[in-house]
Amino acid sequence: MIVVHHLEKSRSHRIVWLLEELGLDYEVVRYARDPATLRASPELKAVHPLGRAPVVVEGGEVLSESGAIIETLLDRHDPEGRLRPPVGSPERVRWQHWMHFAEGSAMPPLLLTLVFGRIRQAPMPFFVRPIARRIADGAMQGFVGPQVRANGDYIESALRERAWFAGDAFSAADIQMSFPLQAMAARADVSAWPALNDWLRRIEARAAWQRAVERVGPLALLG
Repeated sequence: MIVVHHLEKSRSHRIVWLLEELGLDYEVVRYARDPATLRASPELKAVHPLGRAPVVVEGGEVLSESGAIIETLLDRHDPEGRLRPPVGSPERVRWQHWMHFAEGSAMPPLLLTLVFGRIRQAPMPFFVRPIARRIADGAMQGFVGPQVRANGDYIESALRERAWFAGDAFSAADIQMSFPLQAMAARADVSAWPALNDWLRRIEARAAWQRAVERVGPLALLG
């Protein structure tokens, strides 16, 4: 039996979605975040030493890191290649690119957006607040914001060329890219990217996505 250790407001939502797309049986163990620190509950460290999610346990083996979990589950449970293009095809090259782009390029500026947003709102002495906000705003305007916009433009151009990230067929690359793009839509103005918005509507209309929402609730993000 596959067990998904699911942390609220985390990337583990897309692993549940993957399992629904594959039609696999699985169990979910839920964890809440500490309301003050937003860190995962200590119980999650009993499953994986870093205490992060997603974590999947199958046959006594502990799997972590979203991309690695997805590829391992596809190796074991998708021999027909429903969610992964054939090796050697142009679609496979694109698939591999977006599988790594999601966490390697898309997520870092979005995480910085969250961090600097929290710095602006953090309690601090009144005489420090203007300095902290000026630093945070300068970083957002000079570096983080342009990175988010550059990523958005790049993603928009790719989705204008083809319906899905790997090609004309939905694949696990779309599952992997879902979290950063949903985070982008929550933390940035995405109105200038109609293809990206259309892609978001289409993934959330999928039956497997709806089943994942029924199983673990709507996707929520740290704010």
